[in-house]
Amino acid sequence: MNLLQLLASAGPLLWVLLLLSLYVVYLTLLRVQVLGRLGVNVDALIERLRATTAESGPQAALAELDRTPTAAPAANVMRAGLARADRGQDAAIGAMNAAVLAEDARLYAGIQALGTAAQIGPLLGLLGTVIGMVRSFLVFSQTSAPTTAQLATGISEALVNTGAGLIVAIVAYVARGALKARADRVAVSMERVREELPGWLARPAARTPEPRGLDFEFAPGAAQVGARR
Repeated sequence: MNLLQLLASAGPLLWVLLLLSLYVVYLTLLRVQVLGRLGVNVDALIERLRATTAESGPQAALAELDRTPTAAPAANVMRAGLARADRGQDAAIGAMNAAVLAEDARLYAGIQALGTAAQIGPLLGLLGTVIGMVRSFLVFSQTSAPTTAQLATGISEALVNTGAGLIVAIVAYVARGALKARADRVAVSMERVREELPGWLARPAARTPEPRGLDFEFAPGAAQVGARR
């Protein structure tokens, strides 16, 4: 029995596992592309905007950020905070929290689906195993002396589905772990911005110079001008 015959003997459940494996590969490649675009290094941009905020204020930093083409989540969080900086620090923090939630959804999209595929794959393989073993026992019930070929059909269906389910689960699990680790690294810079930007906006109040008293010194024995005329 060659490979094609072995796959054909695995039954219709194998096609479900093949479709699941294609979905896992497609989703993995798509998320690698998306995270590659979102995972650009923004450390230099953060430092530049920090200096601009300290020198010229948040509006100048926002204008400079708008001139910088980047899709990094940290840049979007900075944009949300700087855009609300004129309404107070609390408003800026609230805007950044909302932006972090939106960027988290964009970063981790599809990763949960890979985890689900990693759980479903072995279950589908186990289901194929059970179906194959049931088919093998049916041969015993219908034939008093079953041949090796008759028994091999059910046993091959059981083993092929088990192996296919494990392969899908392993690929999905490894892809999920790698993509989650990459998304976590991108999220670190985003959280850094959320923690540091309120400190950029909290400027110390300008100190009002205290009025200096005028000290007059009179020479001893000095006569008052205009006392006598």
